[in-house]
Amino acid sequence: MSALPTLEVGNSLPTLEVENLNVVFKGRRGLSSVHAVRDVSFHIGQGETLGLVGESGSGKSTTARGLMRLVEPESGVVRLNGRDITEMTRRDLRSARRDFQIVFQDPYSSLNPSRVIGLSIGESLETHEKMTSSERHERVRELLRQVNLSPDFYERYPYEFSGGQRQRIAIARAIALKPSLVVCDEAVSALDVSTQNEIINLLEQLSEDLGISYLFIAHDLAVVRHLSQRIAVMYLGHLLEDGPSERVFTEPAHPYTEVLLAAVPSPDPSQRLIENASIISGELPDPSNPPSGCPFRTRCRYVLDICSEEMPAPMPVDGGGTVRCHLQTSGPALGGQPLIAIDGKWINA
Repeated sequence: MSALPTLEVGNSLPTLEVENLNVVFKGRRGLSSVHAVRDVSFHIGQGETLGLVGESGSGKSTTARGLMRLVEPESGVVRLNGRDITEMTRRDLRSARRDFQIVFQDPYSSLNPSRVIGLSIGESLETHEKMTSSERHERVRELLRQVNLSPDFYERYPYEFSGGQRQRIAIARAIALKPSLVVCDEAVSALDVSTQNEIINLLEQLSEDLGISYLFIAHDLAVVRHLSQRIAVMYLGHLLEDGPSERVFTEPAHPYTEVLLAAVPSPDPSQRLIENASIISGELPDPSNPPSGCPFRTRCRYVLDICSEEMPAPMPVDGGGTVRCHLQTSGPALGGQPLIAIDGKWINA
């Protein structure tokens, strides 16, 4: 996929630019290699949230780990505040990590159970900041207040907190060094709905207060809608669609996005985001042996002959963003409407 044009936000460059990122896991002892991320490109502006969505196994978390170099990418360019982190030495990367942090799905496993949470939150301050012990202590107490926890919790252990409180602790640790970018990798997926809303509201407030940008990874589109200004949709390592949140939700341009929206539950059937969209059947294809052409063709109800022959090129979408789908060139655009085949031609249902 060709790189996206450089986006300027006001008079400044994006916080994060990812161009043609590829992550490959090499097979061992006769096992096939897995091309987990394929030519993925996107950008995130200052103070902006990009929601990265897709089924489990679509490559979302691997994309995050690749751009942060928690796994080494096969190729591609990742620029954070204009600095190419893919070319950094380990020493330079260690120093640069203060500018990008990650919040994982399970906060308990990411916290040291044998340390009080104040020490866990202050660990990065000890590594990267020249502070006295009392200054670190006070900074941690301030961070606890920022995530709406009592500063008196400093001496408590992770097991003494609920899941939502632990995630607040993880967020406090992530923002300790005032990073430009925070990756939230399914950060609310393990929480109940009310706690999810609390954490999303907290992240939104921190972005407003501190200017933090987020890469917000989730498999549920309903979760990302409130927080994300833009959405990118992944499937089997490919970025299939991206665009402004409102456009993607109201006028999806790719059949896979349409299916994800159709799966969003609604208490009022008349308020469903997408009508008459069937839920896809079958499992995600084997990533070590992906389908030819478009990776979604084996599960797409609009599949065309050309879909098995070549991967669609990215096409601009009315309303903003891009899509990779042959329906945009060899068939009618979706525009949020279901299609049916009559006499070999696709028309709106």
